[in-house]
Amino acid sequence: MAFETHIAPKGAFIFGLDDVLYPEKDYLIQVYYLFSEFLEYTEQISATGVIEFMIEEYSHHGNVNIFEKTAAKFDIPEKYKSNFELLHETARLPLKLLLFQNILSFLQEIVIERKKIFLLVSGTPLVQLNKIKQMEWHGLEPYLKVYFSEELETNLSEKSIDFILEQNKIKGKDVLYIGNDSSEEEAALTAGVEFLFAAKLI
Repeated sequence: MAFETHIAPKGAFIFGLDDVLYPEKDYLIQVYYLFSEFLEYTEQISATGVIEFMIEEYSHHGNVNIFEKTAAKFDIPEKYKSNFELLHETARLPLKLLLFQNILSFLQEIVIERKKIFLLVSGTPLVQLNKIKQMEWHGLEPYLKVYFSEELETNLSEKSIDFILEQNKIKGKDVLYIGNDSSEEEAALTAGVEFLFAAKLI
């Protein structure tokens, strides 16, 4: 894929994280796997049954309330919800998280062109940092500058983008934001930054 049309006009790039750089399900399913193993050890509940249910539930309804649904299905005590939530922050994954191949190539091209790369990460900072630490970056780490939107405001908006622009003394017209949902697009356009859906690169 030719990236030059996106890279040449810009001096800096802002990326989201989940389902932008990598498939979020690759992280969540490994967390589910570790949780199912923990339950088998502590409560003698079949790990196979739990992980199969969680994967099926996630594929149809996503991650929302997945602990509650799993707990109801397998009669899991409520006290284990804190363990489940903590795993999202601390899990040591069996497998590294891999970037989408085209996104990796895009990032590498940006580095070759000596342009700036920022990650604007939504979600709980400790969870998101745990993901970032376990990605296979192929040596890109020194070229990334990470901002957590929740440290700047409750919900991502143009204020987070404005903060990045001001901190790094760059103009909105010189930046391309790569994200995956309409709220990111709205924030970028309000801040005067061009937006591109990651799916067009993937």
